[in-house]
Amino acid sequence: MAIPTLSPEQLQAAREAATQARRARAELKEKVRTGTLTLGQALDTAAKDDVLAHVKVVDLLKAMPRVGDKRAAEIMERLEIAANRRVRGLGRHQVAGLKAEFE
Repeated sequence: MAIPTLSPEQLQAAREAATQARRARAELKEKVRTGTLTLGQALDTAAKDDVLAHVKVVDLLKAMPRVGDKRAAEIMERLEIAANRRVRGLGRHQVAGLKAEFE
């Protein structure tokens, strides 16, 4: 299947949409980092929003205070969450496990 050719206007619109999506995801992680949102609230927010649902779980965990690469990896492994999993792909038990981890 061939990739469709986009007009310059369509390309610009796509770039702007992608930029806005990245900003929205960065803002969500920043709110978790500063403590404005708990991990549970962030997961609930992301579950309702198509753009935010694309945040990687590991990135959201690393935004938590005192959680680095190692601790995030340990939590993901213990809850059986794949390293490349995004919020949209989490099962309800995995979401419950993540929320319980940071209550």
